[in-house]
Amino acid sequence: MTEDGMAAPGAADDGVLRGQAALDGLVALLDLERIEENIFRGVSPDDSPVRVFGGQVAGQALVAAGRTVPPERRVHSLHAYFIRGGDPSVPIVYEVDRIRDGRSFTTRRVVAVQHGKAIFALSASFQVDEPGIGHADPMPEVPAPESLPTQAERITPELRERFGAWADRPRPIDVRYVSEPPWLSRETGPRDAHNQVWMRADGTLDGDHMLHVCVLAYASDMTLLDAVLARHGVYWGTDKVIGASLDHAMWFHRPFRADEWILYDCLSPSASGGRGLATGRFFTRDGQLVATVVQEGLVRLLD
Repeated sequence: MTEDGMAAPGAADDGVLRGQAALDGLVALLDLERIEENIFRGVSPDDSPVRVFGGQVAGQALVAAGRTVPPERRVHSLHAYFIRGGDPSVPIVYEVDRIRDGRSFTTRRVVAVQHGKAIFALSASFQVDEPGIGHADPMPEVPAPESLPTQAERITPELRERFGAWADRPRPIDVRYVSEPPWLSRETGPRDAHNQVWMRADGTLDGDHMLHVCVLAYASDMTLLDAVLARHGVYWGTDKVIGASLDHAMWFHRPFRADEWILYDCLSPSASGGRGLATGRFFTRDGQLVATVVQEGLVRLLD
């Protein structure tokens, strides 16, 4: 709702926090406390599920790395492993190792620690802006985000009951499914291992490029494994399937704003051994390929 009590564009009367208030909460979540030169502390939202959301840990770890790097050096890649499930009831300590500061590149390693054990490890590389050759794949042809239903419009009261607390958590990221959401397509059986959504931070972010990158890293863990599930006609919370992110890699190709519409085009080339692999490409609305993601996730179908 806006300050005058009118519903904000895209808002719904379901009690779920959206818009600038939800986005401000995400920005606060990413604003780590510095407790030593290379040590930072982050917390989880009060409404967290049993495990800390993987995108939160990835985003916070990237914030920690970025705060030890000169602002003129932009992150161009990260590679990470989810080692243990995070405990949302206690803070997460991020320890940054300054691996290398070269003339063009800077490398950082970050370990997230809880209860004296590593729960997440990330390596990130930063680079000064340089001219060079350029090319990129074209963006797929998809409907405009404004023509697509919001998540609030997609999730019926019956689904809200099935999804439980997940359906009521704040939504700092506005997600619009281009392809049919897997919780709907599962009713008609398996389909192609392909998933497309438009997404954007649901409000306005300041101009700090590192904040936009960290918000996109957070959002990149939200729908990526949907491509794996779509192929098998199942979905979290509605079928006997459990999963978790195992590793995550991102490459940032060009500047972007996370508070503007970005198409997330995801594909799953393989699943085996209780694991599913998914790749994703981020395109700005004008067709620029700005980031690429690869993730392997645990996907177990229970009897």
